[in-house]
Amino acid sequence: MTARLADIAAQAGVSEATVSRVLNGKPGVAAATRQAVLAALDVLGYERPVRLRQRSEGLVGLITPELENPIFPALAQVIGQALTRQGYTPVLATQTPGGSTEDELTEMLVDRGVDGIIFVSGLHADTSADMGRYERLRAQGVPFVLVDGFSPRVRAPFISPDDRAAMSLAVTHLASLGHTRIGLALGPHRFVPVLRKAEGFVAAMRERLGLSEEEASALIEHSLYTLEGGQAAATALIDRGCTAVVCASDMMALGAIRAARGLGLQVPEDVSVVGFDDSTLIAFTDPPLTTVRKPVPAMGQAAVRTLLEEIAGTPAPHSEFVFMPELVVRGSTASAPPTGHGTSP
Repeated sequence: MTARLADIAAQAGVSEATVSRVLNGKPGVAAATRQAVLAALDVLGYERPVRLRQRSEGLVGLITPELENPIFPALAQVIGQALTRQGYTPVLATQTPGGSTEDELTEMLVDRGVDGIIFVSGLHADTSADMGRYERLRAQGVPFVLVDGFSPRVRAPFISPDDRAAMSLAVTHLASLGHTRIGLALGPHRFVPVLRKAEGFVAAMRERLGLSEEEASALIEHSLYTLEGGQAAATALIDRGCTAVVCASDMMALGAIRAARGLGLQVPEDVSVVGFDDSTLIAFTDPPLTTVRKPVPAMGQAAVRTLLEEIAGTPAPHSEFVFMPELVVRGSTASAPPTGHGTSP
């Protein structure tokens, strides 16, 4: 027991006496200190004493499109932890190819009596989807918040990164390194974040490099949000003479690096690559990836805070809360090569 106390105290950065007070449910411990001890208990894999287990206020559903892209588990973790701290139990529902649809997962969660639902990169981000599904959900009295992607047709709070600003950060960085042929690898046209990134890219290319809308648009390639999609898009862009490729996700960026190497080019000596997300382990790739960091902790916490206000009966207005991304420079970008490459001038 003494050894366990010492381990927990060291992990939490408090005294053993404080750990003892928390474990025995004694008063006189600050809430933040108590939380640190409980977190240390969890990190070290110790079971919480029964008296310290949180009673659930209720269930909150979290629907994500997939878990292969590490940005979605990262967001789910932030949201799950924030809900747990407020006494709610998160229920993760994930779509898989050929599996349950967003509508089926929503119905399942509603049937289980969830207090609210957070949708991440759902059909609300798809400009071709029927937004009536969200009005029907509202009519059932289920509060919800939508993350990534905005629709003026849905009366609900939205949480988004500033996709236009993200592209401005990436293009400004590459232009400062002397790149003038910068390509953009994006997902399918119909998604709101894709449209916004394209707008931001075209505006940044005009402001930084003097390209017309037509010239900048010719350097955009749409593909899938996968490693293979990034590889296909980057191959086409490099073939058009691009010496730098900005990608709409880190997974696509890893595909772009593979594309460059497949063409016998080095990253970043011949081709610079910028990702988007700053997902887990991306700092440890070869080379470490320069990327635009999505503000996941702030977005996840805001989604929870907004949903709990909805649940409490003080709904947020039909508005969009936009969070600023941050450029993280690592080893996949460098000065433009002295001469370009590819088939285009």
